[in-house]
Amino acid sequence: MSKSFYIETFGCQMNVVDSEWIVNLLAQIDYQPVETPQEADLILLNTCSVRDKAERKVYGHLGRFKPIKDKRPELILAVGGCVAQQEGDRLLRKVPYLDIVFGTHNVHKLPEMIHEVEAGRGQQCETRHYEGAKRLEQFPQRAEDSAISRFVTIMQGCDNFCSYCVVPYVRGREVSRPSGDILAEVRALVDQGVREVTLLGQNVNSYGQKGSGDMSFPELLERVHAIDGLTRLRFTSSHPKDLSDELITSFASLDKLCKHMHLALQSGSNRILEQMNRGYSREQYLDRVACLKQACPEIRMTTDLIVGFPGEQEEDFEQTLDMLEQVRFADAYSFLYSRRPQTKALEMADPVPAEEKQRWFDRMLDVQARISREIWQQDCGTIQQVLVEGQSRQGQGQLFGRSQWNRIVNFDGPQELVGQQVAVHIETALRNSHRGTLVDNSALTD
Repeated sequence: MSKSFYIETFGCQMNVVDSEWIVNLLAQIDYQPVETPQEADLILLNTCSVRDKAERKVYGHLGRFKPIKDKRPELILAVGGCVAQQEGDRLLRKVPYLDIVFGTHNVHKLPEMIHEVEAGRGQQCETRHYEGAKRLEQFPQRAEDSAISRFVTIMQGCDNFCSYCVVPYVRGREVSRPSGDILAEVRALVDQGVREVTLLGQNVNSYGQKGSGDMSFPELLERVHAIDGLTRLRFTSSHPKDLSDELITSFASLDKLCKHMHLALQSGSNRILEQMNRGYSREQYLDRVACLKQACPEIRMTTDLIVGFPGEQEEDFEQTLDMLEQVRFADAYSFLYSRRPQTKALEMADPVPAEEKQRWFDRMLDVQARISREIWQQDCGTIQQVLVEGQSRQGQGQLFGRSQWNRIVNFDGPQELVGQQVAVHIETALRNSHRGTLVDNSALTD
């Protein structure tokens, strides 16, 4: 008899891909998804530890699941992902009613661990790291579905060791998949009806540079771009220090490659960038941006920013605001600095009061909100190509898709447009999306 599971996913796109793999593995042992934790035989959290707030959220969720576990002791509670990797069996001691902890390299072991718990063999914990060829064997395999847009993992791990970042410790060192495996996965997805793929890695720009890949990232983009039936191509995330001229040229030469790039800045101060161990200066970042805009004038950029890094002063923060005005990011994902275990920044003196950091943060949000509003308002009155992904959350029979700049567009249209690229007249620019009107069904392309 089949059993049921409830899963919640926190954090980055890597965790989204891992959760897709988890769902596939659970289906193989006859576990079916349900909508609420109350009706599940297995509750699973796939976690993120990049920031303290994300980690604390995990413990809050586990606390809310305890009454369910108290009523049904046979319920299995599992935690995977980065918090599991970071904490290991300490997590079992902190949360004694937890049954399973599995790390970022151990998703493939989940069915076995569930079987052990079901057999009454107690709590299970597995957080070992795999390297080299053994690591490559653990890349996720996913079941078919009807999605229009999918992530394809091309590499895992990170070798940059930014002083604030826990990723190398919880995801491991960098390893690239063979290009043949990536291309085969993209072809299979296209055969299933996928029309857009996003190539995914902690730092896709360094794909193939560490011996485990067999070509450069620009070469891989060209090979994926050539696959028949693929409509759009994206990638994330990129590190500025590895942004090559060849990759920049790809935005001009590959017409399926969307004219959008996420390029994390983190800080506009050279002093702070050096303490962060980012490997570039503000001048070098601005040079890469200028080259991108020269190669592809219509490109729009998004970024990540950290406010209140240890030792940051007012003048450092002002330099970050200056970078916002110079680059004019379409959107920015901004965060107050969060101390993370094992990182170099954990040991740095941090004399600036939290209230001052919050003041900076609020100023940054205001500046970026204005810039974003100005950029997205420019689309009103224009016609944009939108890849239709499905029914809109707005309801009322609306569809939604994304522009090449990864902007959600909602509009009225028939269901048969899903999976096709259509022309939409943009009428309203909201905070997080556009609204528009379908222009002409004859403009459809596969």
